Parts: sequence; structure tokens; C-alpha cells
Amino acid sequence: MCGICGELRFDHQSPDLDRLQRMMNTLARRGPDQAGSYLEGALAFGHRRLSIIDLSNRAHQPMIDSELGLALVFNGTLYNYRSLRTQLSGLGYRFFSEGDTEVILKAYHAWGDECVTHFQGMFAFALWDKRQRSLLLCRDRLGIKPLYYAQDGQHFRFASTLQALLAGGGIDTRLDPIALHYQMTLHAVVPAPHTIVQGIRKLPPATTLKIDARGRQTQRHYWQLKATRPTLPHTENEWLEAVHASLREAVEKRRLAADVPVGVLLSGGLDSSLLVALLAENGDQDNLLTFSIGFEDQPEEKGSEFEYSDQVVARYPTQHHKFVIANAQVLQRLPEAIEAMSEPMVAQDAVAFYLLSEQVAQHAKVVQSGQGADEVFAGYFWYPLMQQAQGTALERFAPLYFDRPHQEFLQAVTPEFQGEDYSSQLIAARLGEADADEFLDQVLRMDTTLLITDDPVKRVDNMTMAWGLEARVPFLDHQLVELAAQMPPAMKLKDGGKYPLKAIARKLLPAAVIDRPKGYFPVPALKYVRGEFYAFMRDTLESSACRQRGLYQRDYVNLLLANPEPHLTPIKGSKLWHLALLELWLQTHID
Repeated sequence: MCGICGELRFDHQSPDLDRLQRMMNTLARRGPDQAGSYLEGALAFGHRRLSIIDLSNRAHQPMIDSELGLALVFNGTLYNYRSLRTQLSGLGYRFFSEGDTEVILKAYHAWGDECVTHFQGMFAFALWDKRQRSLLLCRDRLGIKPLYYAQDGQHFRFASTLQALLAGGGIDTRLDPIALHYQMTLHAVVPAPHTIVQGIRKLPPATTLKIDARGRQTQRHYWQLKATRPTLPHTENEWLEAVHASLREAVEKRRLAADVPVGVLLSGGLDSSLLVALLAENGDQDNLLTFSIGFEDQPEEKGSEFEYSDQVVARYPTQHHKFVIANAQVLQRLPEAIEAMSEPMVAQDAVAFYLLSEQVAQHAKVVQSGQGADEVFAGYFWYPLMQQAQGTALERFAPLYFDRPHQEFLQAVTPEFQGEDYSSQLIAARLGEADADEFLDQVLRMDTTLLITDDPVKRVDNMTMAWGLEARVPFLDHQLVELAAQMPPAMKLKDGGKYPLKAIARKLLPAAVIDRPKGYFPVPALKYVRGEFYAFMRDTLESSACRQRGLYQRDYVNLLLANPEPHLTPIKGSKLWHLALLELWLQTHID
């Protein structure tokens, strides 16, 4: 796991090395172990390394293969790098390092742009082909690793974070009206290629982008998820056995690929608890590090799930670490968490992951996390409600998911920032794509390939990497995702949702962990807005910076300020917090 950046010039000028250094400095927390740069004609690469696989100097980046005429900067992990290395050695390639980075170089030389279809893992990389004078950018199938870029007629720049591109300067920082609509409708999900900043785009998941020395671009989507039933029907037991085997493969064999210890972020929910059980099933519990975090309670909601995580570590005596965070610390540290956000993130658990990662990074460099299980196996409360709803796909989806309908969006923002109902257009188009047998197939596929990328997945990457911590997400193993997408939705919805995981867990976990109500990473103070948290949000929205920006209509702001707690979104987010977070992010990164 690392931070990458670079620049390709089209105007016969050399890249600006001061700009490259500013970008690298911004990425330092993603890669605290080593820094390196590479300059070749019109191309410059920068890299900050977090050493996970092959800890030696031979694996430093940018990695150059002079014999093949290739250079690479890479963020992520290839879980199948050992088998690919064996395959490539059989083709005559010789290796000078022991890690996964060099495998990408050899694979590109052997298979060209198609190399990406051979990779299993999470990755974003940029590869310079000196002989062809071309730059290839790639992003993994589920968009687990980020890749942002900015371009004009003179140059193309890229980086792991939006902040790094801003640090490089020369960015059009006006708000993107399409992204703004997504931001305020899809609880801060802004799908690629958009970002909230007009001058910065992001590469979509499962996409390659090739740029030649003249700036000509070729973009290709190399993977599609099909949500259709298999030709031969499976029995329920056959489905469960297949999911169990695939998940075990993802957890044990792939996401343990590291030359440092691997831990688990144990929330106490089914998903992370099942990861612990599967690793313990493999005989790893004695050396397994687990980490839990909790916050102060509110009258309506507990601030921790320790009663469940404690039961898991009682059954599987891992090396467990438990952290309790006071509400005062949440508010005090909130500006730091916002500074770590590449894009505005309204989910209340963003600051939780930030504070947890700070503690975990003192004990581990790599952790597994449970993101993706709810989207892949239908765990959220709104899925059954959507299934029962009537109307078009959009009419069944939007009322149960959109933070506010388009008419309310128009009431929230000033005319300068108003436009079409971009969110409805996007969601209707994605739900209407081919190769999905049922309505819920359409929804789950869209969640897994679009919405999750720019909500929980992006959030976890930002907050863990802010502390030089690599987070791996086994439930988003693309082969497990492909298998689950073929499963009938009715089977996923059984037993309150996520039935396959619950069935697998029956022999592995306490019943209380499996049958408990669906939980979330709780930070109640950001949901039930009171006291100093309310004052903080009020001061933000009434600040001179907010008023001068002129983004929000004051009547809408005043409505939320007058009584914030009833104004929750359909998925229980605070609308006041949504407005305050976006304004805080803009003040932090743009003003």
C-alpha cells in the first residue's frame, strides 16, 4: 500500500519537479517507509512506500526495469503474485525482487494491456512504456484503490488522493454541479469520473486509460459483473458450500499475503466476526491481532458494540485491543479526519475509522475489514423494503435511498448550483443495464460496483492510509462477488438478510453475534446533534466563509438548525451534518 503520483507533459517541456515534490509530500502519510521519484523525458513519477511485501530495497518504487524499458508506480496488493511469478518465470522472465510490484512489469511486457485481467487484488498503478512513449493507468475491478487525475492541453497529472493534485496547483476548484447533486442525494457518493471539484476527475473501477506522448487517450472497461442465474441450478447447500469455500480462499490465502502481521478490525458485527472465525479456523488465532473501538452512548443509541466483539474474542482468544473514545475527542479530532478525506464523506463512521486507525497503526501495518458484505449479500434494512415496493426500478429505489428528492435539493442550494436531477438519471441508467435477472439483482450489482466504491470503500482507504495502515476487504474479492451475484436474491434476503453468511457462521460464532439486530459503526454524537456538536455545526454553517460561498439557501439551513434531530435521511443520516461536513471540507481543502 502506497501513495503514487506523476505527470506526463505534451508540450515538449520537462515535468515540474517542485510540483512533483509537493504532491509526494502530501502523500507522505500513505507511505511513511520510503520515498522515490523517476524522471524520463516528458514523464515524472513520484512514490511513497508502505512496505508490506518484500521489505528490502529491491522492492522500492518507482520500480524501473531497464531491460524491458518500463517504469512503474503501484498502490495496492496483488494477492496472486506468487502464482503469476511462477507463470512468468516459465515464460523466461528473470526477477530481481521478491514482491508483487515487479510482477506487474513482467506481466505487462508479456500480455500488454490485458495484463490487468490476470491480477487478483486491489490496485491502482501507472506504468510508463519508454519504447512506446505511452502511459498506462489501471484501477482494480471494484475500485478499492483510488486514482485521481487532472489534465489540460499541456499535461496530464495523477495521484492517489485529490489533495495531492490540489497541492500541485493549477486546478479549477469550482464546484462540479453534477457531483454536487450526487453528494447531496446519494449520501456523498460521487461516482467516477466526477469529483466535487471541476478540475479533478477519477478513473472508474475496472478501467484502464492509455495516454500517448501527444495526449491521445484510449479508455477501456475490462470487467463487468453479471447478476444472472447459472445455467445449472444449485441447491441451497451447494450455494452455501461454494460461498464458504470462496470466502475462505479470500480471507486465508489471498488477504494474508504479506511479510508483516495481518490483523482484523473487529466491530462486533457478523462480517468482521466471521473474518476472525475463518482465520482462527485456519489455525491463526494465537498470532491474530484484533481491534475494536467504542464511543460514548447517547440515550437512543449505544456508542460501542463491545458486548458482541467481547464474545468473539472469548471464543477465539486473539491478541485483542479495545479502545474507547470520548465524545470530546471526536469533536477535537474531527478537523484532522476531514483533512484526510480526499472527498467529502458524511458517514458518521469516517471519524471512527480515523481514530481507530491511529491506534491500530501502532500495532500492525495490515488489517482485514468487513466492508462489502452488506452490499454483496443484501444485509441492509432497505433491501426488503425495495423488494416489496411497486413501480419502476427507480421509483422502488429512490424513496428508500436518496437523502433528499430533487425538489428538496433545489430548496437546499442556491440557483447558481441548481441543475437537472442528475442522480435519478444516473441511478435509472445503472439499474437498467443488461445482465441482471431481477430487480434486486440490479440493485445489489449497482451497490457493489458503483455506490460502495465511493462510500465505505473510499472512506476506509482514506482513514486507514492516513496512518500508514493497509486495509484489505475480503468480501470484495472479485471472484466471491461474481459467485454471490449469481445467487438468487431471495436466498440472500432470508433470515433478515445476509443469509449465506449467517448460515456459514452458525458453526463458528455465538448465536448472539449472528442474530443481533443489524449494527453500524456507531458515533451517536454525529447522528443525534446536540450540545457542542450542534454548536460546532451551527458555527460552521453561519460562518462568513459559508455565507460568502453562497452554496446553501439560508431558509433551508435555518430550517435544519431550528430542529435538527427530526431531519434524518431515509437511511438515518443527519441532514444538518451533511451540510456542515461539505462546508467544512471546502473550507479545509479549497478556501
